Amino acid sequence: MQKVRVPVNSFQFGEVSPSTLMRTDTPIYQSSAQRIENMIVRAEGGAKRRLGLKALDHVEIEYDSTKRMQMKLFHFIFDDDERYIIGISDLTVTTWRVTDSDVIFLQTITQDVDTNALPFDVDYLHEYTHSQYGDVLFICHPLFVPRMIIRTSLTTFTVDSFSFDQSLDGGHIFQPYAKFAASNVTLTPSAASHAAAGTITVTISSDYFDTTGTQTGGDYLSSLHVGTVLTIGDSEFQISSVQSATQATGSIITTYYDGTATVYEIRTRLSILNPLRTREGVDEIEVTHLGHGLDVGASITVSSASATGGIIASNINGARTIKEVIDENTYVIEGAAAATDSEDGGGLVYITSAAATLDWSEQSFSAKRGYPAGVTFHENRLVFGGTLAQPDTMWSSKLGQYFNFDIGTGADNDAITITAATGEVNEIRYLKSARDLQIFTASSELYTPTFLNQVITPTNAQVRQQTPYGITFVEPQSIDGATLFVQTGGKVIREYLYTDAEEAYTSTAVSTIASHLLDDPIDSAVVHGAFGEAESYAVFVMNDGDAILFGSNRAEKRAGWTRLTSGSDTYGIHSCVAIDDRLFCLAWEHCTNASDVDKDWLVLCEFTQDYLLDFSTYGEDTAGYMYPTVTQLFQDTELLDVIGYTSEGAEPVYIGQLPVASYDTGGSVYATRVDVSAYTSTYTHFEIGKSFDVLLTGNPVDVNTGVGFVTGHKRSISAAILDLIAARSVAVNGTAYNPAAAYSGKKEIFIFGYGRDPQVVITQPQPLPLQINGYVAELIV
Repeated sequence: MQKVRVPVNSFQFGEVSPSTLMRTDTPIYQSSAQRIENMIVRAEGGAKRRLGLKALDHVEIEYDSTKRMQMKLFHFIFDDDERYIIGISDLTVTTWRVTDSDVIFLQTITQDVDTNALPFDVDYLHEYTHSQYGDVLFICHPLFVPRMIIRTSLTTFTVDSFSFDQSLDGGHIFQPYAKFAASNVTLTPSAASHAAAGTITVTISSDYFDTTGTQTGGDYLSSLHVGTVLTIGDSEFQISSVQSATQATGSIITTYYDGTATVYEIRTRLSILNPLRTREGVDEIEVTHLGHGLDVGASITVSSASATGGIIASNINGARTIKEVIDENTYVIEGAAAATDSEDGGGLVYITSAAATLDWSEQSFSAKRGYPAGVTFHENRLVFGGTLAQPDTMWSSKLGQYFNFDIGTGADNDAITITAATGEVNEIRYLKSARDLQIFTASSELYTPTFLNQVITPTNAQVRQQTPYGITFVEPQSIDGATLFVQTGGKVIREYLYTDAEEAYTSTAVSTIASHLLDDPIDSAVVHGAFGEAESYAVFVMNDGDAILFGSNRAEKRAGWTRLTSGSDTYGIHSCVAIDDRLFCLAWEHCTNASDVDKDWLVLCEFTQDYLLDFSTYGEDTAGYMYPTVTQLFQDTELLDVIGYTSEGAEPVYIGQLPVASYDTGGSVYATRVDVSAYTSTYTHFEIGKSFDVLLTGNPVDVNTGVGFVTGHKRSISAAILDLIAARSVAVNGTAYNPAAAYSGKKEIFIFGYGRDPQVVITQPQPLPLQINGYVAELIV
């Protein structure tokens, strides 16, 4: 037998899947572990105990494990001094202000500025998307009009519905439109105009209008088309009632001035100057009318045309009949006199008609067609993506005008509508502004390229499909130059990264070596410089209440995963949000509310430097008692871990577990406290809360001897030499080391491990600081 020392110098690849345990030949095996629980892998390769959870506020929501999410957290950053957490739950918005030292509850909002109930539904919270600009946070989902959570002062917010800009007279709503009927379906108005308070009826040549509910008094009162706006030519028509699947009544909201009065009529301004072409000796006039949608025999009225080709204006303007349709952009009418010259003229020309036309469309966002699923700001435009009726379409506002989606004439600053026509319908779920506009759909990943020295405009906007994986309902996160997303199915996390070599985006799986950690993620965040480290970490919350951390440094080819657990089935993580280097989460805990009812409640917490326990409260005692920050957080007689400090900032000393005791705060209001009076003569400060398990299980210790690897052979570990920093409590394979003061340096612990897969298992007997840079296992083979 021989004794061999096997070093494990780093844990930089984090926890790896059991499927990798035969890969003893790889660098990953030598710099990873079989399990890393509640420890953070540092940039240098070592691992340290994670931060504890400081209890901040009790959220009055009873945790229900059958609900995927009951409150979703969003960050709201106005400036360096004004930062907030926004929580959206069923029909409710909750706001907190984040200061350097505290998190302060501000409001619970249940109505918008018009006193309407909020549309937020607990069954869809995990699908909500968001984007912030200035003092407005946009929240989107296909089932409701985008909502704006608006910061109105340092401590107040309101909720309002997104609405598009309008012309001064209200006659034009600058919103996107689309034709949802087949291209050959026509619309026929009952008249070309109506009085100021009048209506007209429109008839569609095929079933089109929503007939939800039963007909009452000749109308479908519950029709989802009521209130919807159609465009007919250049005019906008708002539906007030629906009579059948082919007929609706409403009013023209676009007004014109005919020289003497304001008129409401279906009018089109021909988009080119001098659209009339005459031929010498002929009374026929060729009209260029782009996308006219009219047929032979249609009656039209020409107005504002000037004389051309020798035909005076009065012989051009007025009622005319289309004699011939040349193509979709051109038709022929008969003038009242023959031309004396062949020329193009007419100046600015308007056409009014009540004839059947193909030139009509419907607003894109509505109760009938759905609302945007994705939202972001990109290149000074507000971008929406994907409705129920147009799941693969994106709409970008006019440049710098975030509420104006008028496509205009296609000028560089006009709004943009673009569809990801890749051969299949790509249901847009998330939009991400990065190097390019990244588009994540249910079935693939796409992007809209930003060209060198050019912004995206209506003339160069395009969508390129890249990879075929699709995203689940977890927000993609940017870290280390890439965008992480959870693949459809929730079993793989990929990084969406542009590579110059391929001049395209790739979606490489980064969770392959730790695939066992993924268990249906429901939320995500990226925190920069968290856990007392300079590194950035991506956090993914699992449906079972655990979370996993991903750290990446592409320059050093280092990436690794670890897991965060509660160490107990009585609480877990529900949602998370990051603000710079601070990571907040909602955790559920079985606690008692003010009515003395034991239930699972949501608690707002923060992973806080120097806190060693979860749901932790730290500070000086009050007359021998420690009172939880969240008054009803714990149950009567429950045991809490208690840590003492001889002075503020002194080394922590684990006291043990003490019971929670209930007491009456007055008026039969139930609350709890912990009696620490037996220790106040020794300690000035205390921390009370719940401990959690710390576990680092190394890969089976293996070595290549003179005759090859000893994989599969029985062998023994006799000792482990740990490289520790500021360690107060550690155990190796059950052998404990609890120094009286923080210890840094090499510590040899004699252990026994024998078998075909002997391992070094590091735990903590006491909830105190611990950092392990690595270890050397003494192996007897």
